[in-house]
Amino acid sequence: MTTEPRPWLQRGYCRAVSLLLATPLTLIFLIHPAAMLTADGHYNHRLIMLSMLGISSGFIHGVGFDPISRLWKTLFHPVAGWLLMGLGYAILWQAQSA
Repeated sequence: MTTEPRPWLQRGYCRAVSLLLATPLTLIFLIHPAAMLTADGHYNHRLIMLSMLGISSGFIHGVGFDPISRLWKTLFHPVAGWLLMGLGYAILWQAQSA
């Protein structure tokens, strides 16, 4: 019996990256949401919604779930999630430096 090699996105280290990127952002959103405020004291809701989509993608990929439907595969693709979580970290960095 032979095993087929898994694509690189389905390997353990990629799933660990997804979880490791999603967990701190989630904790910041839950414990200290004021860390995401802009310089004028408001939230940028559009960018935060995109960041939350990335966090959802990170948890979906990180726990090992692989969507079957093409729509969900596209919406929760791990690379898109990583980019959107990077946006979340950029928002946090910008808010902290202001």
